[in-house]
Amino acid sequence: MNVFAAYAFVFVAGLITCLATGLGALPFFVVDDVSERWTVALWGLASGIMLAASGFGLLREGLALTTGLPTVLAVGVVVGVALVIVANAVLDRVDVGGHEHSDEHEHDTHLDPEAVAEGDPKKLALILGILTVHSFPEGVAIGVSFAEMGLQGGISLFGLSVPLLALVMTVAISVHNIPEGLAISIPLKAMAVSKWRMVGAAVFSSLPQPIGAVIAFAFVTWAYDFLPFGYGFAAGAMVYLVLSEFVPEALEAGRDLDGHGYRELVLGVVAGFAVMIPLLFV
Repeated sequence: MNVFAAYAFVFVAGLITCLATGLGALPFFVVDDVSERWTVALWGLASGIMLAASGFGLLREGLALTTGLPTVLAVGVVVGVALVIVANAVLDRVDVGGHEHSDEHEHDTHLDPEAVAEGDPKKLALILGILTVHSFPEGVAIGVSFAEMGLQGGISLFGLSVPLLALVMTVAISVHNIPEGLAISIPLKAMAVSKWRMVGAAVFSSLPQPIGAVIAFAFVTWAYDFLPFGYGFAAGAMVYLVLSEFVPEALEAGRDLDGHGYRELVLGVVAGFAVMIPLLFV
């Protein structure tokens, strides 16, 4: 396997998921607002896709590499959840903008809309550092899914044997990033920020993901015996992010709908599972 080509491929996969965040801003090129119903459904779709990819993709692969009790895999899950909890607790103490924000449309992206609107280089550098921590789990999930690249049973792309799981995770996290981009764009739209700047801000929020993907890929290929830990870490972090951020965000967006958005959320989750399960069991 061409090592340079492998690392370049993983970086490009992470870059694709990063650019996908910008798709969340595209609705504002044609409409002035996105309905709460569609917002909830999109969060639900992303949640279903990530839950399916984590449970039937990452965890299933981790179990396939485990003999006996899946202790290493379980430890990875716990560490993944713990890292997200600790990282968010630390990041919540960081005040980038130095001012209070309205609760309306607030989303835990750690991307201060006024700092983006002002374009202050120092604030943007600080935000990028914060986002590096916040986006790390997504990057890890991408990098870990490519761990078995070059082995038999993969899909041949550009002279490389790419695991199906890697392609599925790239698609899953790309879809996962779209509502993130939408959530970032909503307050920027309210501040009359230009459409292309909203796209740029959304992409900027996921900029660390390609780097995280390459680092995780390097680790699991170098320490292959720890691959079940890597699968568990990525799955634990992803599932926790869905339950602690995506679902609450969806319900917050649907609080004024009939049924408070539960119906739209469930339909979105079911649709996400329906899309992913056939791909994961090809």
